[in-house]
Amino acid sequence: MAFGFFSGELLLLCAVACALRDSKNTWQQSSRLPQVPTEVECKAHSLFLSVDIPASGREPRFEAIDATGAYPVTESYGAQCGYTYSVQPMLGRVDLRASYFSCHTGNQNDEVFTFMFGVFVMDESGKESFFNVSKTCSVPPLSPRVVTCEENYMEVSVRTDLPTAGSIKEDFSAALAVAQSSAVEAWQVMLQQEGQQSEVMSIEDAATLGYFIMVTPGRLVFRTTFGQRHASVKMVDGGAAEVIQATVFFRRNWMVVMVDLVAACSLDKGSFDGYRLHWRTPPVRTPLVVGPSLRREYIGMGVDGEVVDERAVKDRGYYVTVGEETVGSSISSAAGSGIRKHNVVRQMATPPVPRPPFSVNRESVRGYSVAVGKETVGSSFSSAAGTGIQKGVVTKHDAVRQMATPPVPHPPFSVNQTTLEERVFQVFLGNIPSDVELVSVELNGQEISVSTAAQMGYSITRVSEGKDTFAYIIRVPFDDQFVVKQYTSAGFEYSLEIKWTLNIRPQMEAYYHYSSVSALIVDALPPVFDSMCTDSGISFMKDHQQYDYLWDIAIGSYTLTPQLASERGYILTNDSTTLKLAVPLFTIGYVYEDITLQQFYGTFELLARNAKTLEIEQSSAKRCLFQTTELLVCSTEGVMSVVADITKVVPSADPARTTLLDINCRPQETDETRVLFSFGLNTCGTRFQIDQQYVTYENEIIFHEMYSTDSRPVITRDAAYRMTMRCIYPVRDTESLFVDRKFRAETPGIGQIKDPVKVPPQMLKPMQTVTKPSFWGSVARKPAEHARVGQWSAPLDKYAQ
Repeated sequence: MAFGFFSGELLLLCAVACALRDSKNTWQQSSRLPQVPTEVECKAHSLFLSVDIPASGREPRFEAIDATGAYPVTESYGAQCGYTYSVQPMLGRVDLRASYFSCHTGNQNDEVFTFMFGVFVMDESGKESFFNVSKTCSVPPLSPRVVTCEENYMEVSVRTDLPTAGSIKEDFSAALAVAQSSAVEAWQVMLQQEGQQSEVMSIEDAATLGYFIMVTPGRLVFRTTFGQRHASVKMVDGGAAEVIQATVFFRRNWMVVMVDLVAACSLDKGSFDGYRLHWRTPPVRTPLVVGPSLRREYIGMGVDGEVVDERAVKDRGYYVTVGEETVGSSISSAAGSGIRKHNVVRQMATPPVPRPPFSVNRESVRGYSVAVGKETVGSSFSSAAGTGIQKGVVTKHDAVRQMATPPVPHPPFSVNQTTLEERVFQVFLGNIPSDVELVSVELNGQEISVSTAAQMGYSITRVSEGKDTFAYIIRVPFDDQFVVKQYTSAGFEYSLEIKWTLNIRPQMEAYYHYSSVSALIVDALPPVFDSMCTDSGISFMKDHQQYDYLWDIAIGSYTLTPQLASERGYILTNDSTTLKLAVPLFTIGYVYEDITLQQFYGTFELLARNAKTLEIEQSSAKRCLFQTTELLVCSTEGVMSVVADITKVVPSADPARTTLLDINCRPQETDETRVLFSFGLNTCGTRFQIDQQYVTYENEIIFHEMYSTDSRPVITRDAAYRMTMRCIYPVRDTESLFVDRKFRAETPGIGQIKDPVKVPPQMLKPMQTVTKPSFWGSVARKPAEHARVGQWSAPLDKYAQ
């Protein structure tokens, strides 16, 4: 045993070193010092040492070092000696808290404490190395009595120069009887449990049961773990507190001096209501306090061991409630202190979203603390101090409660702040934690980093939402290259899909948020033309509009351009205000209907086609009635219609005496000079030939003359004149012709009429009827190689499509 003399003439004993059962280790410095981030800080009631978990993932281990050797800080040894080892996997670190009265701590007058630890880390190859950490802490004078409730032990220390009232009992008869009955000469420990017989034992025996007593230059320290056999649990208002009552007594001349070393700690594990962390402590009046005369001096509350006064508690949004049955403490998870950790939680995507949704969760808001003093019983989350005064003796109650919230969803949200008048998309992305940053945006599939977006002229700004959250605002013009533009029946719609990519610092873990916005502009309509009929054709006109560039003007499948207009004979005028198009009759693009010798209808259509999707979104068609002179029409349905004035060449010809190659095919209509034939291309003896580019259909209008004799007139079947008519179609438009013998063409054919040919009587041969198409023996010539076109009037020469 070792004895010491202290002020106040109290003689105390230190028996910890010989009672602890863990073996000593020698301490040797590693030849290779690992580079591991380490934080060391002196807190209100302990030293805080934090070491990052290395890349190997193996947790660092610690050894407490003093002049006698190195002692591994295991779970059991830490509880015995005042060390608390805590692994924070989400934070990637290990924390060690060491009491100022821990076993291997240098102590100078209970004011200056010196710590030394060996920190062992293992690399990815399995090799272990270590480095040493030392720290000296100077603390203000401690209260006469301090009760500390750590996570793995309870500790009470009493200053040795206390007056007898309150903390030293002088019940001489009772103490003397105990001492005599126990047959002890010096230091004894009495363990008391409510409703049970008290047990008296030596300090050494107490140490073997897990009760440790040590002496410092000016204090007597008692420490034990939770759940000891001599501890009792008191229930107050649904809350529980564990109480351990120990009394150290010794002889002093003719007196027996007894010192109460009592600890009472809350067993409440705390709760979280979705916003605040709560912890409460039953106000145990006895045995911490003897008698009713207790005055509360102050309530302190803090985070991570930093205790603040009542004014600061209120300013920071901490709450302490002192009731008759409990002392409650709470702190918001949004408070500025403490430790927060964000991580990404992936969930299964749900239709119709074609991509997995992501959200940020605030996981483990840990390390909040509150310090409360009420009747010497305090409550805390991380470090607490409550101070009360009874009969001039100040008692401070420190409590440590490390709490963590469950993963709290912290999803971002987006708001469409677009105003149509600006014609700019403005999207607000809110609820972004302070440790999250935006790294890129994806606009309709085109990913752009934030820095590149700024260079391209996009506006992305970060604004503060609250104390710990931010928001981003992006602006994208409607006419931006990445914005999708589409005409609908209600107007013109702009749409933008935004994929926000955000990173959580420092681990740079990415997560995403998707925003979809659209805007409908009702005045963005496809162009509509005004049109009018003229004697020579149809005219179209329209004024230019702001959004004309969104559409192409097309004729069939061809886009109207100056080149196309020139090739087809259109008259196109396009100035800064108006677009005009004059379409002469019989140019390409007309559709002819209801053809008679007197009149026919011609229709011309302009199409407004979406410039991006090529879908037809508007049509401007004009149908006009024209007077019939002469024409040749080759329709897409495979019908040839011809109106011809045969008397221009043969003035005496009788239109009623004309036929086609098949003499059974006679005119549908005639007058004094003209004939109207309309027949299918596979009827009336029509011939056809095919080359690599064109298929040509040919028939003839045959003029029949009447010969007279003296006895009676004679009608001959021999043809005096023949007029050849041709319809020429591109082969690519009639590929199905020879599969099912049905004519189908995508575009009208080109019509040609050869000059009528007179056949001398001696050359006339009997007419042979051709009732079915047949191949010509010779190779067909291209349309330009046929007999001269233009002998007849313009309608016969120019009709196409």
